[in-house]
Amino acid sequence: MNMQANIMAPPPPRSLAAMALPKVMMRDILLKTIFRMNVAATTEIARAVCLPVPVAQELIDLARGQRLLEAMGTMSAGASNEMTYQLTEGGKARALDALAQSEYYGAMPVPLDAYREQVTRQSIRNIQMTRDRLTAAMGHLVLPRTLIDQLGPAVSAGRSILMYGPPGNGKSSISNGIKDALGDKIYIPRAIEYAGQVITVYDPIVHSAAEEDVDDPNSLRRHAAGRFDTRYVRCERPTVITGGELRLDMLDLVYNPTARTYQAPLQLKSTGGIFIIDDLGRQTEPPQAIVNRWIVPLEENRDILALQSGEKFEVPFDTLVIFSTNFHPNDIFDKAALRRIFFKIRIDGPGQEDFLKIFALVARKRQIPIDERSLIHLLKVKYPSIDNVYANYQPVFLIDQMISACDFEGIPRQMTPDLIDRAWENMFVSEGAFDH
Repeated sequence: MNMQANIMAPPPPRSLAAMALPKVMMRDILLKTIFRMNVAATTEIARAVCLPVPVAQELIDLARGQRLLEAMGTMSAGASNEMTYQLTEGGKARALDALAQSEYYGAMPVPLDAYREQVTRQSIRNIQMTRDRLTAAMGHLVLPRTLIDQLGPAVSAGRSILMYGPPGNGKSSISNGIKDALGDKIYIPRAIEYAGQVITVYDPIVHSAAEEDVDDPNSLRRHAAGRFDTRYVRCERPTVITGGELRLDMLDLVYNPTARTYQAPLQLKSTGGIFIIDDLGRQTEPPQAIVNRWIVPLEENRDILALQSGEKFEVPFDTLVIFSTNFHPNDIFDKAALRRIFFKIRIDGPGQEDFLKIFALVARKRQIPIDERSLIHLLKVKYPSIDNVYANYQPVFLIDQMISACDFEGIPRQMTPDLIDRAWENMFVSEGAFDH
């Protein structure tokens, strides 16, 4: 199933009026961009401000009419008879003045209302997840059969999920599997505009841009960029993963006082994708406070942000939030908070059968032959000492320890009861006090 076909790309603006941005703001971004990026030809300017050439030309003509830009004539012979422009003295003064107010230049922002429409077109709640698709994305994991039954509806609903259970059993891997299962592309704005303020959204660390169409004059796909508004970047659905370092102030607008610009908070960058809060309970703020911050977004699909002035405004909240914790939910949340998390899925350690499957998979991958005597020693001697509690991380840990020991001793990679004992010593700290 190709889900991408269902996502309508944002259409390119057809005129300056259709941009729905203040003209002075657009003119100032144009002047700042020409000043900072040293672009001169119409197509270069259009590419720098991410507008179709006719719309960029309208903006250039507006600035020329105000004597802020002047034409310098056409480009050198052999080039495509393109007019070039430069800032007048008045234009330079205006550019510097505008930069003193805000350092933002480059791509024209998308008005918040237009961005809302695009979020609806590509909502994570529009995805119809199938069992085959989710199973394929989780194919590298050995999971209990019932887990896909629970995960599937949760991902399809695009609502919040709480995964809980003992550590080391693949909650993070499952979160990443969900990300892989989404598999389609959406459009992320480079920046959005609200009340004359520019908020940058696209972040190369969070958003992995899809391959760009080549703009080659001889190519049949030359006008590929014209198919959508290039103020957006076509990306994989974003995934933001935070852990113990998450603080509540990370969910506020980030204001840079030097550049006088705003940057979108983490949850706005994750719009249309997944926000994973790993290791819930390890943050400086209590888990209850973190969940309380998400109550309005989770229930009403909108978030409230504040500008430096204190003015509050609404942004769309269209994110699959996954909370992952090693604590029992009843120990860290009240009933009201738990009620607001739509799906609660317990991730337990494997039984002996699944443990052996994982062990065999890892051994094959690491090219270390399975030794029956060592396995019996592991299952009959070592695991009873910890009440036969298996965890998904243990096969990788034990096999990697044995490989390290073999490499150190200069012997072929192998399994022996003795090597199992050495590996086991490193998996658990021995009991007993000692002098400091």
